[in-house]
Amino acid sequence: MIPEKKWRLLPEDTFLGWTPYVWLVYLPTLFLTPFIRQDSTPVWVATGVVCAVFLPLYFRAHWARGKELLIIIAAIALLGLLLAPFNYSAFALFIYASSFAGNVRPTRVALMLIASLSVLVTIEATLAGLPFLAWGWAVMFVWIVGGVNTHYATVRRSDVILRRAREEIEHLATVAERERIARDLHDVLGHTLSLITLKAALASRLADRDPARAAEEIRDVERISREALSEVRAAVAGYRDAGLARETSNVRTMLQAAGIEATVDIQPVAVAASEEAVLSLTLREAVTNVVRHSRASACTMILSDDGKATRLEVIDNGTWKRGPDGNGLGGMRERIEAIGGSLIISHERGTRLVVELPHPETQSLQASVQQRLHVVA
Repeated sequence: MIPEKKWRLLPEDTFLGWTPYVWLVYLPTLFLTPFIRQDSTPVWVATGVVCAVFLPLYFRAHWARGKELLIIIAAIALLGLLLAPFNYSAFALFIYASSFAGNVRPTRVALMLIASLSVLVTIEATLAGLPFLAWGWAVMFVWIVGGVNTHYATVRRSDVILRRAREEIEHLATVAERERIARDLHDVLGHTLSLITLKAALASRLADRDPARAAEEIRDVERISREALSEVRAAVAGYRDAGLARETSNVRTMLQAAGIEATVDIQPVAVAASEEAVLSLTLREAVTNVVRHSRASACTMILSDDGKATRLEVIDNGTWKRGPDGNGLGGMRERIEAIGGSLIISHERGTRLVVELPHPETQSLQASVQQRLHVVA
């Protein structure tokens, strides 16, 4: 049975969220001028009709792309042109049109549309002989809102491209890793299992005729089995060690794709599988943030161990916008603190992110010292 599709006013987009409903707060201002001037009933009716036509266009614009979006922008601008001579507040419709113009591709076309809307406002007001205070604010906000939306549309498209590139890199890395595991397991177990089968069959045939020889073959089977088990364990340990190395290769590719010079100093360290997973996720999140937000030209990744703690550093030379921790950084901090580590971020000549994971014996010693201090206190 095909599930029934849920009807929606807005597309499922975490970037948009509920903000389109908030921007409708400016729509009631269309009735401000008729209220102040105590206009006649036809002006009120015309304003109400324009609002009724505008709302479907507004919600459809969030779904539209290409020519359809251009038509909607033109229709909203036309509503403003028709109503503005009778209602100064109708210039707000040009601001809505400019906000959607910011989503048009490419960026130069979006800027041309915004410029055209500001020119339309100026021509309309001049021909109607309207005072500057009645329409000057509209020209200013057409550029402000349109410019901001153009910027965010560009950032959003870059994020989509980056996310797709990262997903493709991860997919190719997964496929390559599966192929490597298959080859390694075939190399490790193929010959060994064949040998075990042959010796077990030989021992079965010799069980009645030569029990001593059969026992010797069985002991060989046991020895070969133990050797195979050791080889499999070594191979699995190698896969774990390759987790961070694979992630390092992925982020290096990501930095190169973004035009950022990557310097990697990753030393071999002995960490638990859970710690390696956290380090891999942290490295991925940190480098993703560098690509998205730092505007850096170089990034350095360092993994070291001083005998007391394992330290991961991600350093860039970019200029970040200071702000509260986002979901990615907050989740990163929670994962690190959950295994007893710490995360420090400093902004000096770029950004430096440092993750420290103390060794278990160091953590035990610190806990013991703290406990003694607590007892003394």
